[in-house]
Amino acid sequence: MKIVITGSSGFIGYHFADELLKKKYKVIGIDNHNNYYSSTIKKKRLNKLKKNKNFQFYKLNLVNEKSLEKIFIKHQPDVIFHLAGQPGVLYSLKYPKTYLINNVNATKSICKISKKHNVKKFIFGSSSSVYGDQKKFPIKETFKENPKNPYAKTKLKSEKIVINSFRKSNTNFIIFRFFTVYGPFGRPDMFIHKFLNSIKKNKKIKLYNNGLNFRDFTYVKDVVKILLKTLKVFPLSKVINICRSKPIKTIHLVSLIKNIYKKNYQISKIGFVKGEMLKTHGCNKLLKRNFKNIKFTDIKFGLKKTILIYKKYGY
Repeated sequence: MKIVITGSSGFIGYHFADELLKKKYKVIGIDNHNNYYSSTIKKKRLNKLKKNKNFQFYKLNLVNEKSLEKIFIKHQPDVIFHLAGQPGVLYSLKYPKTYLINNVNATKSICKISKKHNVKKFIFGSSSSVYGDQKKFPIKETFKENPKNPYAKTKLKSEKIVINSFRKSNTNFIIFRFFTVYGPFGRPDMFIHKFLNSIKKNKKIKLYNNGLNFRDFTYVKDVVKILLKTLKVFPLSKVINICRSKPIKTIHLVSLIKNIYKKNYQISKIGFVKGEMLKTHGCNKLLKRNFKNIKFTDIKFGLKKTILIYKKYGY
């Protein structure tokens, strides 16, 4: 089985590619290594993957259809995991055009080429941000989407592109909505790694909304296990949340990190920030109905593993 992973040097893409390679799958990685966050971290992840002979990498922007099709003609992939995308809620408020290119246009391109080459399965990594602020919790897949920022809006548009591309085709597709994924070698722009970097550099840590945000933190290895299951069992449901369904308040998360890291830090509480969701709390009942034996990692264990790797490698 030949598997394409877009965003293979990204956080989730790297962990998933690494696991597939351990299981002897052939993986074709595609990533444009844009500079939204440190390309050094992406290169370090890539270098780890390149050590495996079953991994082949292409540095490419997905909107380049001609080059993308050449990869499909050469490798004839069976399954596509479209995990590439321009992340970052606050960044999207400043630079909305890059989200149109790297999320919407890139998804159009990969869907078009995948459909043309009759791939068997297409799995898209979306985001819980498409729900926006909700009044009822936990958030079910049937809830009306309410995207609040360009990032969330482009992820929802991308979902619709996937649905419209494959619903009348022979390609099985699924859209996973990820809820605040964290873990080793995480993105430096996300709260946990931003916090760890601040501790390391003795900088003040900014807590948006006075640290009262709730986030449904989901360990990256749990996400990887679920993605792996789609290679053997394909769900009937087309849109599924991936979440632990146990949200934690930011201020509580901070105290957990302090107890594990064993180092003092300074906090700066900041009021409401435009575009930030106050609470994410997903329902995972549909996920558990579609896939058996789903267990989620305890937040304390996940944080310990994340901090241990951070201290060892420095990122």
